[in-house]
Amino acid sequence: MELEEYQLRQAIIDQCLWMNAQGLNQGSAGNISARYKNQLLITPTAMAYTAMRPEMLAAIPLDGLSPGEWQGSYQPSSEWRFHYDLMRSRPEIGAIVHTHSTYATSLAITRRSIPAVHYMIALFGGNTVRCAEYATYGTQALSDQILKAMEGRKACLLANHGMLVAGETLPKAMWLATELETLAQQYYHALQLGDAVILTEEQMAEVHAKLANYGLGQAEGN
Repeated sequence: MELEEYQLRQAIIDQCLWMNAQGLNQGSAGNISARYKNQLLITPTAMAYTAMRPEMLAAIPLDGLSPGEWQGSYQPSSEWRFHYDLMRSRPEIGAIVHTHSTYATSLAITRRSIPAVHYMIALFGGNTVRCAEYATYGTQALSDQILKAMEGRKACLLANHGMLVAGETLPKAMWLATELETLAQQYYHALQLGDAVILTEEQMAEVHAKLANYGLGQAEGN
């Protein structure tokens, strides 16, 4: 195994541990993947993150003719299909984070999308974060619904399930996951107070223009 690949595998594990420590996920419910050359590296199914080692992650070829072929000693996450389909259809995606974070999942249980209640919604590629229609976890049907909800977006909620974000890099994807859960929490609390005021299309257009070059580590936008 090349050093670069080993380091990326370790980084995936580190992010899994971090998201649980931060309350973005619980147990082994979520999963993370990252693109390495022509393959998808993904966390194995039903394994505690504290027990995970770099060589335990599964590798799925992205240029193979048989979806679901994998290499490694442990089976890939049961949710490998939407990771695979998203990366195959969106070459700009370098990493995907899926969690069952409390506030995003609470909204997903009510099958709500997140509207433009805060200008930071623009980070996800549009004026909403859509909620994908429900389908059983691990199925092609769920992957199809996610691809639909992710059109022109970097994130979506999964009805009665959780949330998903995609980024150009693993750090960017985790940063976006944190931002999404924060927005979900803010929207949740706004709903307790009454009707949330939604930003207009004109206001959001101005934000999209202003954030066109916004990225991880930039000061502007805070």
